[in-house]
Amino acid sequence: MTDPEPLVADLLLDRHVTPEQEQPLTDALTALGYSPSVRVLPPRRAVEPLTWLILIALPLQAFLTTLGEKAAEDGYGLLQKAIRAIRRPAPALAPTRVPTPATAPPPVVLQDPATGLRVILEHDLPDEGYRQLLTIDLTQYRLGPLHYDQARGHWRSELDEAQLR
Repeated sequence: MTDPEPLVADLLLDRHVTPEQEQPLTDALTALGYSPSVRVLPPRRAVEPLTWLILIALPLQAFLTTLGEKAAEDGYGLLQKAIRAIRRPAPALAPTRVPTPATAPPPVVLQDPATGLRVILEHDLPDEGYRQLLTIDLTQYRLGPLHYDQARGHWRSELDEAQLR
């Protein structure tokens, strides 16, 4: 009998992600049975900065099923803790520049390589959002991205909803 193919998770990291921030995430993915492949994005000359800090590309439905099966194990808690701990470092200020108020850290994004569907994991995603994510049926969504609407208490895709109107 042959061993099953190893599960691979591609991590694309903003160059500001430190090794101290990356390690808990790769540890959590390893504990969940994935082999993380890490790439740091080179500096960009785009007008707009990245809207995410970390993008994790993996088969989403299989990942969420695995996550649900391991919810009582360490891997689930490690992933949740790693996502909540990620912060973009504050840029160094020039001596004459006035500090601006801190903004919320960019999210971690899960992306299914086969469908392109994205799930946005905000740093302040409540426990209920994580619980719902474990049982979500991703086939209901075509466009995404999926966000957890804290006011409504459920996952939604505004683009999919708009298409239905």
